[in-house]
Amino acid sequence: MRAVAEVLVVEDDVDTADAIANMLRDAGHRVRIACDGKQGLRLLEQAVPDLVLLDIEMPVLGGREMAIAMSAPGSRFHDVPVLFVSGSPDLVRTAVDIGTPYFLAKPCRDAPLLELINRALRERRAPTPPAAR
Repeated sequence: MRAVAEVLVVEDDVDTADAIANMLRDAGHRVRIACDGKQGLRLLEQAVPDLVLLDIEMPVLGGREMAIAMSAPGSRFHDVPVLFVSGSPDLVRTAVDIGTPYFLAKPCRDAPLLELINRALRERRAPTPPAAR
C-alpha cells in the first residue's frame, strides 16, 4: 500500500493518538505523533506534513496555540491545513478563530474522520485567522 499523505497527529491521549494513527496508516498515510503542541512544532521543523490533526486541550502547548504559531507571519507552516479533533466545548469557536473549516467533535467514528481528513487533503485550505481575511 503506498502512502497517500504525511499527517502529523498532535494528541495528548495516547490511546486516541494510537487509534487515529492506526486508522490513517490503514488508509495508506504516513503518520507521526506528538503528545502536545510544543512537540508538534518540533516535529514540524523536522519535516512539513500535508496535514496537521490537532486536539485543542493539551498540556504544555494547546492546539489553538500551536495553530497560531503555525500561521504566524514568516512561518513556513502557514499553508499546512489544520484539522481540529477535540472534545473541547470551544471547538467551533476555536476553528472559526483559527480560520479552519476542518473540525470534528470527539468522540467520533473512523468513517466521518477519514472523510474529513480526505477532504482537507483534497482542498488543502490552510487556516486563515480573521485578521488575515
